[in-house]
Amino acid sequence: MASNIPEIATNAVLVQSQEMPEGSEVVKGYDFNTGIDHHKLLQSYKYSGFQATNFGLAVEEINKMIESRKKDIPDEKKEHCFKGEPVVRKNCTIFLGYTSNMASCGVRETIRFLAEHNMIDCIVATAGGIEEDFIKCLAPTYIGDFSLPGRELRDKGINRIGNLLVPNNNYVKFEDWLMPILDKFVEEQERDKIVWTPSKIIHRLGLEIDNPESIYYWTSKNNIPVFSPALTDGSLGDMLFFHSFKNPGLVVDILGDLRDINRLAMRSLNTGMIILGGGLIKHHICNANLMRNGADFSLFVNTSSEFDGSDSGARPDEAISWGKIRKDATPVKIYGETSLIFPLLVAETFARDHHNIKP
Repeated sequence: MASNIPEIATNAVLVQSQEMPEGSEVVKGYDFNTGIDHHKLLQSYKYSGFQATNFGLAVEEINKMIESRKKDIPDEKKEHCFKGEPVVRKNCTIFLGYTSNMASCGVRETIRFLAEHNMIDCIVATAGGIEEDFIKCLAPTYIGDFSLPGRELRDKGINRIGNLLVPNNNYVKFEDWLMPILDKFVEEQERDKIVWTPSKIIHRLGLEIDNPESIYYWTSKNNIPVFSPALTDGSLGDMLFFHSFKNPGLVVDILGDLRDINRLAMRSLNTGMIILGGGLIKHHICNANLMRNGADFSLFVNTSSEFDGSDSGARPDEAISWGKIRKDATPVKIYGETSLIFPLLVAETFARDHHNIKP
């Protein structure tokens, strides 16, 4: 006895599709039968879907920043950019923000490359993002394991950052190096009436470390401003606290830096934000760009979600609602872990441009 497929089922399962819009991109991954070409592999990400596609879009967003930055500042805008402080040096000001773990891990060398070759215009980092760079010039950080027991490590005087290990003696060496410099700060504050801001402190420490392995050696050498509004929130703060007993009197002005980063954004013709991680560094850069009605180009890389209402997890669209990213911008967020993502992004953008490698 013949039976017909129930119409209710066929109507539900075999719904007719509309034609896809002209120009729709087809999903296709890299074909390893063609050999191993890492550049072509990363280029294929844009058409792979999920966060791989966001990686491809991020490459495009960074390249837009680079191309905008290369353009000459129009003659009629030069006085606006060059007169007064801070000076706007390029047609597009690129803000780079990162959390302390980026200086602790190997991403430090990627950031140093950008600072060394003047590829960025402003850095915002946490206190740890400052001090870990200097500490690595004094003693190494080691690879460990995420599962090493904290009680045993504490007994051995070894600190764990994820799967990285930092002997506590590194911080003792940091104190030995830093304390005499802080003494000079107090002396110069009293003698020369210097008003120390976090950015001035970081600039001076970059000169004092005198080590080309350091990010801040290069930011100081190339006069790239580095802002750290919570400079006391880390080992640097511990040392400042200890120093306040040994040689009290050092005053640090955070408002001076706030004026400088906001004015840098306001005076810029175009701005780009590359923000690795969340929290203070993300909001500080975004809020500076609010002062100019939003950044022109934006990239967020972090693992946070938006569902707790945190600024760390907020998508770029939320920043548009606040005026921190322009309404006509094409911002990108990669949901991914930065130590894996950022060196590959730099390889496909800044590094290829620096070495004059064609797309």
